[in-house]
Amino acid sequence: MPSRILLCLAAISACAPALGDTVWLKNGDRLSGKIKLFDGGKLLIQTEYAGAIPIDWKQVKTLESDQELLVKQDAYTGEKAKSLQAADEGKVTLANGETPKTVELASIQQILKPRPVVEDLVWRGNVDVALDYQRAENDTDDYDVDFKTSARHGKWRHIAEGEYNREFQDEVVTTDNWRAEYALDRFITDQWFWQGRLTYKRDKVEELSRQRTVGTGPGYQFWDDELGAFSLGSLLNRTDYEYSDGGKDNFYSLAMKWDYNRYLIGKSVEFFTNGEVGKPLSGVADFALDAELGLRYKVTDWASLNLKAERDIISGSDDADFSKTRYTAGFGVTW
Repeated sequence: MPSRILLCLAAISACAPALGDTVWLKNGDRLSGKIKLFDGGKLLIQTEYAGAIPIDWKQVKTLESDQELLVKQDAYTGEKAKSLQAADEGKVTLANGETPKTVELASIQQILKPRPVVEDLVWRGNVDVALDYQRAENDTDDYDVDFKTSARHGKWRHIAEGEYNREFQDEVVTTDNWRAEYALDRFITDQWFWQGRLTYKRDKVEELSRQRTVGTGPGYQFWDDELGAFSLGSLLNRTDYEYSDGGKDNFYSLAMKWDYNRYLIGKSVEFFTNGEVGKPLSGVADFALDAELGLRYKVTDWASLNLKAERDIISGSDDADFSKTRYTAGFGVTW
């Protein structure tokens, strides 16, 4: 008798459909997997057979999910649904107790997993580490660590980043510097935002030993979704220079900054570039450039390999001439 019961349970389990999410497309196709995110006009579904697949939202007929999801019909408020149920074409039903609600797919701006306390918080970031040991006529040890993280909630976005570089050549320190930056964005519309920023740089080897910059200005977010982001910002900056010989300079400048990243090949490869070019309003220097470009390859969901090129230039003044290019390769974590 027990064996028959076990056999029946096994048969029922085999016949029961596996729990998961389903997306029906207007062309008649159907995808099964786990809905990760809808943002920027793209629905991302994680499948066992093809990895993460981005779907154009306009091609979705309806969908269902057994997850608890936060569905936002505008940029700042949302409704937490216990599950999503398929409905007529162009619609979906938000199941939440005894009062299910059917809404138009076109009215939905974002779908994401709710977070504790701050439900619509979107937190992203990465930490990259590069190590280079060379044993030849001149022994060289090079260490490079940098991080970048952003957190957005409603109309506010916090961005923090920093890096540390240290290099020895024949046990003599030839590079020793670090940088930290914090920016706060306040979105005025879905794309336009106003930014305030504070940057501090410290170099124990180069002639330009300290640099402090405070800036503010408008910016525009072209897109920011699961497949990448692109923004441009213009800033009015106040910069203070301190030199190793005790000299000081300060000036105001106008700057343009960019931040671009794009995922390729099913989100396994990320191309990114960011930086800032500035023009002082006084005669301290002709221009300043701080730029980075690279590739990041995801080995797992959290581990990655990276290649980067960095270029720093301060040009136009005998006291401030500075130019440096660095290439690094290393590993890191992303989230």
